[in-house]
Amino acid sequence: MPETFSLVHLLNNLFMGVEVKAFQSIGLSPVVASEKAVGVNQAFGLELLVACGLIAFFVVLRLTLSVEKPNPAQNIAEWVHGFVGGQAEQVIGHGYERFQAFVTCIGLFVLLNNLLGVIPGVAAPTTQPWVPLGLAFPTFLYYNFHGLRENGFIGYMKQFAGPIWWMAPLMFLIETISHLARILSLTVRLYANMFAGDLLTLVFFSLIPLGVPVIFLGLHVFISFIQAFVFMLLTMIYLSLAVAHEH
Repeated sequence: MPETFSLVHLLNNLFMGVEVKAFQSIGLSPVVASEKAVGVNQAFGLELLVACGLIAFFVVLRLTLSVEKPNPAQNIAEWVHGFVGGQAEQVIGHGYERFQAFVTCIGLFVLLNNLLGVIPGVAAPTTQPWVPLGLAFPTFLYYNFHGLRENGFIGYMKQFAGPIWWMAPLMFLIETISHLARILSLTVRLYANMFAGDLLTLVFFSLIPLGVPVIFLGLHVFISFIQAFVFMLLTMIYLSLAVAHEH
């Protein structure tokens, strides 16, 4: 993918040399190393930009918090916090607060990466399949970690075994496959919807450059919000199932 942004070009200048040296350290010649080196692409550069932007936003927000005179950024942050907290309380229930930071961050990260596709000539990072996969996999690890932490190893494995002891081996296999399929589900759902939305917008901009494409930009924004919400909601559902106790 071409280096559309100066940030991507800068990252390649910084890290491509490091990668080549790593190849050289294991005995590959400079020519072979250069051929095998993989550069930073546009999607990764945009992801990094979004991540840095979110970190900067939260740092500035923390430094400018005010009870008497909240600024617009604080009002937006409080609305997001209240909205996500309300959803998490309904889905996860008691103790949802400890998961709220994770689901908020992943929801905002997905949303902002989706919305980048509104910029003409820019493909949203989530239209690359490895980006949703990179979000789905840590989500999978996160909810399983908290399931083990909350219930202990034996208690968490009981969720996989089912209520009937003589069907436990079969249920354990089915539940394991089901949990692994969640990675694929999160990945494909986000990737397929964003790729289709980006492609539709691009097609109409090519055919009708004025007027009508604005409608499809609005549709892209709508899809971006919906897909970010769905990803966040599924994360909450998986967490609620993982930390649930048997009664």
